[in-house]
Amino acid sequence: MHIAMVTDYYLPTLGGVQTAIKAAKESLEKLGHQVTIFCPLLKDNNNAGIVPLPISKVFRPDGFPFTWPPKDAIALLKAEFAARNVDVVHVHSEIFAALAGIRAAQDLGLPLVQSMHGRIDVYTAKVLPLPQLTTALLAGLHRRHLPHTSTPADPRSPYMSTAMARRMWRLMVNQANAADAVTVPSQHFANKLIHQGVLPPVTVVSNGLEDSVLDLVGAPQFRGKTEQEPLRVMWCGRVSPEKRPDVFIRAVAAAGESVVANIYGDGVAGKRARRLIHRLGVGHRITMHGGVPQQDVLEAMKQHHVFVSTSHDFDNQPMVILEAVSSGLPVVVCDPDLAEGLPAGGFLVTDSPQPHQLTATLVSLAADSRQIAAMSKAVGSSSSRVAFGTHSAGLLDVYQQATAAKSAL
Repeated sequence: MHIAMVTDYYLPTLGGVQTAIKAAKESLEKLGHQVTIFCPLLKDNNNAGIVPLPISKVFRPDGFPFTWPPKDAIALLKAEFAARNVDVVHVHSEIFAALAGIRAAQDLGLPLVQSMHGRIDVYTAKVLPLPQLTTALLAGLHRRHLPHTSTPADPRSPYMSTAMARRMWRLMVNQANAADAVTVPSQHFANKLIHQGVLPPVTVVSNGLEDSVLDLVGAPQFRGKTEQEPLRVMWCGRVSPEKRPDVFIRAVAAAGESVVANIYGDGVAGKRARRLIHRLGVGHRITMHGGVPQQDVLEAMKQHHVFVSTSHDFDNQPMVILEAVSSGLPVVVCDPDLAEGLPAGGFLVTDSPQPHQLTATLVSLAADSRQIAAMSKAVGSSSSRVAFGTHSAGLLDVYQQATAAKSAL
């Protein structure tokens, strides 16, 4: 089978969607399938399995390339799909590369799979400048290329309490309904999509790590902590408001000298986070490392006692949490939904998403070396479950499902 994966995300960067795509590609190719990725790139590459899409010469959000104009992207994709005898088109985002992928698949009559990776209602509200205006513009441009014929089924849902949220949910529902089959990485997100009127079959296909990453991680390491040493805590991800790095910084600051922390990653909230660390006077206990290569992140995981995710009501299944599990690193989450799929006994959920509750959890762990050891043992015994190879059969089933649905039309 030849699968075309289309995404708006700049593949060379580290991020959950990019990592998930690369893991799927590697695992499917090991099974004998062919995978070609189409994405915006800043420069040509020598990899025949990655095809650059046309990009804007002016607009580069966060400095990354942006697929534009749509008509050129559609023309390129149609020509490439036909020339490469593509069997299934798998779209991984919701903006113009994805829309071009949908249009090209529809014009050629190819089976179409849509992966819904995240809550763009939360992302746009937290990150975009002037979100009231920019979400309206984004939705309008989206509607021009994909008619918004579906309306979310429950506009009174708590996560649709604003006009911006309803606008973005309408975009997500219509994006999903254009496909023959839909995948999501978590059941809680699948439930929300189905509740809001997504019609194609929605299948949970867990994210996973490619074998090359697991080789870098090596065997999961047991975590021990003496009573005298401070608790070493790690935070990693996009330093952006929806990830709530400020909550992490405030919680560690309040925990006192028994907790030290390292933050890996960068983003629009990076300067604000550095200022907060300085203002709280905890620069000696909280270090921001900025954006670093994935290998450095994996090495850092071996040096900590616990990994913390402060994301709440946004993420579905962060890849960095899977990387932590693969290394045997216990996990603390502030969102109960993120506990889905984590190994029993290897994680803790804070009593609420507020900083003081995370502080209480960290202080408790700092004083209880036996709990760190028990959590590490539980994570290590389940680390093999994060390999994408254990989920590739489920993804292939979705491709067959989409193919059958297209053939029945």
